[in-house]
Amino acid sequence: MRILYVSTEATPFVKTGGLADVIGALPYTVAKKGHETAIMMPYYKSIRDKWRYEVKYLTSTIVTVGWRKQYAGILYLKHKGVDVYFIDNEFYFGSDNVYGYGEYEAERTAFFNRAVLESLKLLDVQFDILHLNDWPTAMISLLLKEQYKNKHNGLYDNIKTIFTIHNLKYQGIFDASVLSDLFGLSMDYMTTDKLEFFGRVNFMKAGLIYSDKITTVSNTYKDEIRNPFFGENLDGVINTRSADLYGIVNGLDINEYNPKTDKNIYVNYGLSDIDKKKENKKNLQRELNLDLNENAPILAMITRLVPQKGLDLVKRVFDDMMSFNIQFVILGTGEEQYESFFENAHARYCGKVAALLKFDEQMARKIYAGADMFLMPSLYEPCGISQLIAMRYGTIPIVRAVGGLCDTVTQYDSQNDTGNGYLFRNYNAHEMAHTVYLACQAYKGRTKWQKLMKRAMKTDCSWDKAATQYINLYEIAMR
Repeated sequence: MRILYVSTEATPFVKTGGLADVIGALPYTVAKKGHETAIMMPYYKSIRDKWRYEVKYLTSTIVTVGWRKQYAGILYLKHKGVDVYFIDNEFYFGSDNVYGYGEYEAERTAFFNRAVLESLKLLDVQFDILHLNDWPTAMISLLLKEQYKNKHNGLYDNIKTIFTIHNLKYQGIFDASVLSDLFGLSMDYMTTDKLEFFGRVNFMKAGLIYSDKITTVSNTYKDEIRNPFFGENLDGVINTRSADLYGIVNGLDINEYNPKTDKNIYVNYGLSDIDKKKENKKNLQRELNLDLNENAPILAMITRLVPQKGLDLVKRVFDDMMSFNIQFVILGTGEEQYESFFENAHARYCGKVAALLKFDEQMARKIYAGADMFLMPSLYEPCGISQLIAMRYGTIPIVRAVGGLCDTVTQYDSQNDTGNGYLFRNYNAHEMAHTVYLACQAYKGRTKWQKLMKRAMKTDCSWDKAATQYINLYEIAMR
């Protein structure tokens, strides 16, 4: 099969979130299983600045965006055996920002979606599958079925679309005028069974309605979004497509995240020399001006400081958790209310709390390697990657049993010596604090705790299983 992955971000080229990690790994794993894969994404300024000498110009075309005629360059790079195509347009992609353009984002998206389809006429490969990711690529499914199929000498007729929901909360909602102004579509599409959404146009709906198959990034999240609480007002649409809805848990690039070889951490270690993890803890305490106390477990969070991540729970019982003789480290940026809270906590708990209000990839790796426990009390979590990284580094996850967290973390049972972490079910601060307390008590039994660490490190977080599931789904779509 020939599969084209269409995305607005992918590592190592540009990253704002977990989507980039998926596209930076899945196509490569599928390729290793004998299929021809490629990636197509915008050519942002940040990519041009770093990769300009590796990227080659292939060809160009003119893309129609409503009444506009816009240049689209098609650039190319071979990266680790996978073809990567970039759509170039200085007007739309000439800045470093990937998202955040308000209503103008609709025009950028319309250009990119149309450019992807137009570029297929110019490439020397006929793709079987277009694997689309999140709302910025969702309109491709509609355009393909409504404006490209049964035309162009059958070039598009046999192409199937897979649409993956990475986070249903972000949907791409715009004024109804964009239908005709940007896509050349009539107002016939402004109905509830098509794109209408509370009087506006919802791009995510296009992916849900017009794609051949739909996936989410975990099996539990697949079931959750069929209910109103998690469905973000799209649960009705999703339920109409339930027969075509699949849940596939994301993997982790186990070569990139490997404590044996990671150059970002203080001391490398693995299952055979797991005691060296203690050196990472000591060095982290020194660097962050925490008390050098081996008996105080470090509880860490690496997260965006937004309500989704359960920070209201942390605020509510923070002092209670600090009474468990822990040290607390948080790395991330976000809403001012949370930044102010953790700055204040840093000042109140000198030598016990470190609040790093920034994003720093090297420091993140040091925290994964040096912490004892990793807290993710999310309100919702489609998949999550941090819990996978934490386990890879022998840091025990304490998570709320939602979405992908529920699918990847299993409850520790001290009696039977099973499980790889801790879970709590309700979105309740005291239930979370009690779970942290239980972990702190278990931490005192070092022999069993080390077994728990090793079991977490042995958890299969690779992309191999997910890639096989996606391949099976591609084959189903093509039948």
